[in-house]
Amino acid sequence: MQRKSGPSKVTKMVVSLSAIMLLSACATGEGEATATSSAPTTSEACTVKVGVAGSQTGGLAYIDVPNLEGFELWAEQVNAAGGIDGKFTIETVVKDTRSDAAQSATVAAELVAEGISILITPGDADPSIAAGQLAQDEGITAVSWFGSSPILPLAVGDHMFSNAFGDNTQAKVLADHATEMGYQNAYTLGSPDSAYTNLLPGYFKEAFEANGGKVVGEGTFSMGQASFSVIVDEIKALSPAPDVIMTPAYEPDFPTFIKALRGAGITAAVLGTDGIDSPTTLALADIAEGVTYTTAGVLKNEGAMSTFFTDYNAKYGKDPETIYAVTGYELGLTLDAVVKQAQSCDADAIWQAWSNLEGAQGITGTISYKGGDRMAIREVALVEIKNSERSLVGTFAPDPATVPKAQL
Repeated sequence: MQRKSGPSKVTKMVVSLSAIMLLSACATGEGEATATSSAPTTSEACTVKVGVAGSQTGGLAYIDVPNLEGFELWAEQVNAAGGIDGKFTIETVVKDTRSDAAQSATVAAELVAEGISILITPGDADPSIAAGQLAQDEGITAVSWFGSSPILPLAVGDHMFSNAFGDNTQAKVLADHATEMGYQNAYTLGSPDSAYTNLLPGYFKEAFEANGGKVVGEGTFSMGQASFSVIVDEIKALSPAPDVIMTPAYEPDFPTFIKALRGAGITAAVLGTDGIDSPTTLALADIAEGVTYTTAGVLKNEGAMSTFFTDYNAKYGKDPETIYAVTGYELGLTLDAVVKQAQSCDADAIWQAWSNLEGAQGITGTISYKGGDRMAIREVALVEIKNSERSLVGTFAPDPATVPKAQL
C-alpha cells in the first residue's frame, strides 16, 4: 500500500438487483475502447448535453444533491469561459429518480430519448444499474455520481463507469488500517438490501483475513430497521470479543447502530465507509468520536480545496457540507478532460475518450480509467472523526493485485 501523509445506498428498491442483472444478459458485449495514437481531430463548436438521472429526493438525496451542486458549479464556470476549449458548451438536463431503481430506469429512458451525449446516474449501484442499462443499449456513456460497488460496470457493460473507487478497494484500505492498528478480531455488519451494504463486509473479510486477522462474527440488518439491540447483544456475547467492528451502514442506520453499540458499553473501534461522510455523522458528537472511515477526501477550506469553497459559497450562499459536492465538481473536471481529448460532443467519441482517460486533475487528486475496470482509479482517503471534525489519517492507493476481486 502506498501512503501519503496528510493533514439507498437506499431503502429496498422496487426493482431488485437480481432482477436488474437479468437485464444485463441482454446488454451489448463488453469490449475495450481502442486508444488512438494520433491527436484528435478538432471539430466544430457544439453542446455536450448531459442527462442527470439523480436522486433529488429520497434516501440517496444526501449523496446526489451535493454532487449535482458541485457539477452545476463547474458547468456554470465552463460556460462562462466560453466552453471547454472555448467551443464545447455544457447543457444539463436534470430529472428526479426519487431514489428508486424503477424510476431511475424510467428517467434514463426519457433522457436518452432527448439525445443526450452522456448520462449521469445516482450515487448507488442498484438504481445506476437500472439507468445505465438504458444508456448501454444506446451506446451512451453512463457515469455514476459516486456509486462505489464494483459490480456496477460488470452488471451493465462497457459503457458504464463510476466516479468512485470500488468498494473492494476501500475495503482493502480499511483492512490494512485495522491490521496496522493491531486489531486481530473483527465483526462485520452488512445488509442484503443493497449491493453496497451486502458486498462490502465480504471484501473486508477477505482482505483482513489475508492480512492474518480473523472475522469472529458476521451480522446482518434490514435497512431502516428501528432497533439494533439484538445485534448489539450478539456482539456482546462473542468470544473472543471483537476489537474492531466494520460496517457499510449509513444514515439512518449507522447513527441508530452506533448509538445502541456505545449505549451498551461496547468500546471496540468502528470502521465505516464513504456513505457516512455526512453532517449527520459529525452531529453524533462523542458517540462518533474515533470512528474511522474511507472517503474521497477531507472536506476542509484549505489548500487545493479553498478555491472550491469560495466559488461554492458564492453560488449557493453556504459552504459545502459533504465531500460529495467536491466529487460532483470533479466529475465535471473529468468530463472536461474527456471532451478535450474527444474534441467532439458525439456519444461514441466521448466513450472512447473516457475509456482511455489518464491523469485527469481533480481537487482531491488525479482520476484515471485506462487499464482499469471502469471504476475510477483514484486515491482513497482515510478519515477519523475527532471532536466532531474530520481528520485525515492518510491517502492510499492499494496494489491492485492485493484488492479482492469484484464478482457478480
